Amino acid sequence: MHEVLPLAIAAPSLGAPIAQAKAARCSHPAFRCIDACLLFAWTNIAGMSHAAAPSAQTISWRWIAVFWSAGAVFEATQSVLILHALGRHGGELLLFVTEMAAWLPWALATPFVINLARRRPIIPAPTARGVAAHLLALFAISMIAEAWSAALQMLFNPWTHRQAPTFWDTLSATLVFHGLICVFAYVLILAITYLVDSRDKVARKMAETAQLNAELSKAQLAALCRQMEPHFMFNTLNSIAGLVRDGRKAAAVGMIVGLSEILRRASQDFHRPEVTLAEEVEYLQRYVDIQKVRFGERLGYSVDIPEALMDTRVPSLLLQPLVENAIKHGLAERVAGGEIRVAAETKDAALRLSVYNDGSGFAADWESKSAGVGLANLRRRLQIMHGEAADLLVRNVEGGGVEVVVTLPLVDAA
Repeated sequence: MHEVLPLAIAAPSLGAPIAQAKAARCSHPAFRCIDACLLFAWTNIAGMSHAAAPSAQTISWRWIAVFWSAGAVFEATQSVLILHALGRHGGELLLFVTEMAAWLPWALATPFVINLARRRPIIPAPTARGVAAHLLALFAISMIAEAWSAALQMLFNPWTHRQAPTFWDTLSATLVFHGLICVFAYVLILAITYLVDSRDKVARKMAETAQLNAELSKAQLAALCRQMEPHFMFNTLNSIAGLVRDGRKAAAVGMIVGLSEILRRASQDFHRPEVTLAEEVEYLQRYVDIQKVRFGERLGYSVDIPEALMDTRVPSLLLQPLVENAIKHGLAERVAGGEIRVAAETKDAALRLSVYNDGSGFAADWESKSAGVGLANLRRRLQIMHGEAADLLVRNVEGGGVEVVVTLPLVDAA
């Protein structure tokens, strides 16, 4: 950053005496070199600091060292090349080390500048105090950095001048020729600090939003499950009350025992939004056993699910509301009863579950008027858990009957 050339090289007409008294750097090439170097280094460090330190309040000395070392290496290399271009050989190592060391004040001041940028932000709404604080910091750091550079030039004379440069002459020259680079370095620190902090803030907001959405989905799912359980329980209790009124005490006791088993299983699985298909079929069987107490031989029931699909994960309480709906709307009002068939298959990398009843078909507006809690609840749960990847279709079957088809992503149990 601080290569000191005889002024006679930059302006030969001024003469050797002035050249020895005044020293200056190759400002324009150095500025271009620093520009490319620092932008490249900060771009990479911005990404790495985000991954390594998600909090905008933390600062890593490692990345500060990497950043300034990159700039120092570029300019020190440039200084050595300039020395060779002047026809001088020897002392390259001393010049390289001296130019590297000249960046030390800026590296040490970087945490202070970052902290000041956060305490006195000038983006998006600068204040007079904030601007004044940054101007004062820029002036102080620049003076310290250039004084350090002048001291190095005076002590080591890395450019091998015949007469060692004096401290004050070197300091005044470097301040004149390198004030713009100091401003550029300071502004670059501010810009990258705000960029990284802004990126961290966006990342935190995205993470918080995702977490809130996940918690909201869990809360909605839990509420829907709580809605489902009272719905089923009330219907079953009404059936038990009807059996008691009819004097069918044994059937009522059997129904109570079955309901108790179902509620026990539901309480165990309440915290699980998904279960295996085998668990869902077993749970459904408990429900069907209760309904068979009520309907007797009028209720026909069969399951056609391949054993290979039993480990597939499905939403809890998926089949029971579909079978309940089939009984209520397809078989309950028929004296002869009817048949319910539950089946599963895979199609296009998806699980396809169907519940069929051989009752009469439904009108076009049937679902909106009389589907009740069961299907609406299930649709919302599927939307929460799988979004557009899940589907629920209710359709009349040609030749008689109604079929409900649920399509889910195919997920095996872990």
